[in-house]
Amino acid sequence: MVTLKARKLKLEEVHSLLGYEPLLDGKFQEHLQLADLGQSDRLTLDEIRTNFFRYLNRAKISEGQARELSVSPLLRLAGYHRPPIYLEIEEEIDRIYIEDQDTHIVGRLDIVAVRNQLLAGRSPLWILVVESKNAEASEIVGVAQMLSYAYSSLERQQRVWGLVTNGLNYRFFYIAKEGVRLSYQYMPSFNLIDGDSAAVLLQVLKAIRDWEPD
Repeated sequence: MVTLKARKLKLEEVHSLLGYEPLLDGKFQEHLQLADLGQSDRLTLDEIRTNFFRYLNRAKISEGQARELSVSPLLRLAGYHRPPIYLEIEEEIDRIYIEDQDTHIVGRLDIVAVRNQLLAGRSPLWILVVESKNAEASEIVGVAQMLSYAYSSLERQQRVWGLVTNGLNYRFFYIAKEGVRLSYQYMPSFNLIDGDSAAVLLQVLKAIRDWEPD
């Protein structure tokens, strides 16, 4: 038996082991309804951007700093810290076993947002998987790890949102299961320093918060 760590996997290994198919050119409007931002949200977003930019100019931003200065404030602003959504931080993922290759995948997720089904009274499960890296690394570095974490969730629902970020750049993924077919679709990316891009990023986070999986 072979045991692999999710953070060490390459994207092509995730494709081979878990059977994911990559898709390009995703469009948010096919899945989400984006609402206009209020003035208060825009002012708070500007504060987050300004503070992150201050650190970005000063020195290298670590993975922990990227999460505290960018990811966590954005999730809070978008409403992910309020019921019925709960955040799980650096939790061990369910061990994934690939029977035909006698292989286990283990790891620790960065952030996962889960809707409490009893409080929500709506979907039985809802998940946003977030993987963050330091600001010098491309956000794409975290895709293989994020997909590994999302895999177990697809056993309980057919649609999951994923997000990889280095604090500066944000890339969402629409992850789906159709029968035995698994796919993940690259959605448009966002840059926190660009004001218009950051505003749409917040709109998307809010829309995913209220999203209802099929």
